[in-house]
Amino acid sequence: MSMGPFHDGWTTDDVEAVIARREPHELLYVPIVASLNAADCPPGWAEGICVRLAAHADPQVRGNALMGFGHIARTCGALDMAVVGPLLAAGRMDPDPHVKAQADEACGDIRVFMGVEL
Repeated sequence: MSMGPFHDGWTTDDVEAVIARREPHELLYVPIVASLNAADCPPGWAEGICVRLAAHADPQVRGNALMGFGHIARTCGALDMAVVGPLLAAGRMDPDPHVKAQADEACGDIRVFMGVEL
């Protein structure tokens, strides 16, 4: 299966290469592939990727990074809420509707899968 620049068998090095290229049309896939596969990656790696992209200038990238926190809550049941909480709070105040919607959805997932109310 292919998702943007990623194909079956992608590695963390492939993700870092996409981040280094800084192309928003590729970057928007990074938090999705990282967070959906968080349980199979080194602990904290996917969360770190989403943290790095949560304040990106492009709203698609930013929103997808926030969505990633919800995926990680669902698949791993743990997040560093001292770091993630403020990013989601900022996302809920974002002027872009995609970002705001993804932050709201992630907060719902964190509530359901981790029992944390934001």
